[in-house]
Amino acid sequence: MSSGPTRKHTALPKAQILIEALPWLTRHHGKTVVIKFGGNAMIDEDLKAAFAQDVVFLRHAGLRPVVVHGGGPQISAALDRHGIVSEFKAGLRVTTEDAMDVVRMVLAGQVQRELVGLLNQHGPFAVGLTGEDAHTLTATKHQPEIDGEPVDIGRVGEITEIDTGAIEALLADGRIPVVSSIARSQDDHHVYNINADTAAAALAAALGAETLMVLTDVEGLYEDWPNSDEVISRLTATQLEKLLPDLSAGMVPKMEGCLHAVRGGVTTARVIDGRVQHSILLEIFTDEGIGTMVVPDEQGES
Repeated sequence: MSSGPTRKHTALPKAQILIEALPWLTRHHGKTVVIKFGGNAMIDEDLKAAFAQDVVFLRHAGLRPVVVHGGGPQISAALDRHGIVSEFKAGLRVTTEDAMDVVRMVLAGQVQRELVGLLNQHGPFAVGLTGEDAHTLTATKHQPEIDGEPVDIGRVGEITEIDTGAIEALLADGRIPVVSSIARSQDDHHVYNINADTAAAALAAALGAETLMVLTDVEGLYEDWPNSDEVISRLTATQLEKLLPDLSAGMVPKMEGCLHAVRGGVTTARVIDGRVQHSILLEIFTDEGIGTMVVPDEQGES
């Protein structure tokens, strides 16, 4: 007597993968997630396409993604073409009036347009805006200190105010806001260049986001770099604060952003490896969590 078909259907593993995602889908449904797009994922065509798929997937899975982007490599290339030298102080781009015109043109007219186009290959989702639109980001001049002395780095801003109205309206309408990290000035009629990691963290806190995700070109925060390539998979705000003084210059705004976000009410902030295709989906929908996750301090921890 036959015991019925014993062969496993080839689609079964796919079904199991989908079911594995179920608890995460349930947990994240309706939640806002702010994603800072940057690094190699902005330059490599395959990674860009995978990023767009991931963000649209999040939207279809019931999350509310908001994308914030900078454009370091593209800005440097454009400044070169305009004969303007790229200069950095305290890890930030010195932004003269002439450079600011180029920064604004590249971010709002090139990088953002390309990203909106990639997302909209999948449907009428993405709407691009800059921090100037509807008073989304307002800033004053930022003067970093080097060796205790304030340094003038031009039109680089520090966010003083956030109005999330336009972004909230787009999210309520099922759209995916794509935000360029430029702010209006609180004091004059000019605009400011804002570090995109900082802008993403500030927006995540203002939106009451569940998660801030920062794409980088490293696997996460290393335990004891360069002696070890062990990645710290999870740490609390206070633990991170203690590590900040010893971090490499490029990691500081990213990790300061994560710290600001979780201290501002965001449930988790994560630095993930943007060089891995679909790293966003791996991070949100699996146990495998890649990268480094920062969480608020546990009760009773100082």
